Amino acid sequence: MSEENKKKLRGFAGIVSKQVEPLNENEKFKERFKETEVKVLLNAKDGKWAALLVINKGKIYVDGIKNQPKENIKKKIAGWDGLLQTTTPMFLELLGSDKVSMSKVIRKILSGKIKIRGIKHVLILLKLFEL
Repeated sequence: MSEENKKKLRGFAGIVSKQVEPLNENEKFKERFKETEVKVLLNAKDGKWAALLVINKGKIYVDGIKNQPKENIKKKIAGWDGLLQTTTPMFLELLGSDKVSMSKVIRKILSGKIKIRGIKHVLILLKLFEL
C-alpha cells in the first residue's frame, strides 16, 4: 500500500492499521501467514469507517470502507471473507488487551454485543493477537 493511501485511513481503520501493520516486519508473521489469503471486515457500527483487514501471502494491510450507506459493507461489495462487528469501545477493549480471553468474547457474542460472519476466517485474528 502506498504512503498516500495510508494517510487516507480515517477513524477506526486508522487505529487498526497502526495496530496490525507493524506485523509486516515480523518474521514469525511472514512465515505463519505465507500461504494465507483472507479479508476480514472489522466494522465499528457506531463509527463512520470500517476496517478491511487484508492478509495476502505474508503481508498485511488495512483498507478503510465508509460504512454509510450500509451497502458499502455488504459481502458482495466489500469482498470480505469474515466479519466482526461491534461498537468502537468494544473493539478498543479487544485490541488494547494483551490477551484476548476466548470465554469473554464468546459471552459477548452470545449476548449479541458482537456479530460474527465467516467465523473460520475471523478466528485468524486470534492468531494475529498471539504475535
